[in-house]
Amino acid sequence: MPPIAREPVLSALRTVLDPEVGVNIVDLGLVYGIDMEGDDLRVRMTMTSAACPLGTYLERAVERAVRARVPDLRSVQVALVWDPPWDPAMMSSEARRQLGWRE
Repeated sequence: MPPIAREPVLSALRTVLDPEVGVNIVDLGLVYGIDMEGDDLRVRMTMTSAACPLGTYLERAVERAVRARVPDLRSVQVALVWDPPWDPAMMSSEARRQLGWRE
């Protein structure tokens, strides 16, 4: 079986919206890493705040989105990390535009 490509995983993650702001987690800068080893995937991500109550919701949404787009994965693990702390500077230009921020 050929190795799992990174782009379908990233595309799947872009379908996961932060329900509080309606912007995808990639453009918000919440995804810190995508690690693939064979057909096992580990997504390292954070939240805008350690007190955010949506951690479990987003973990499940990530797993569902990735499995829907990349069904050949054996495992999908989502790890919430807090270092470095999220900062609005991590958002993409598209996220800033969606939120009405000026560059």
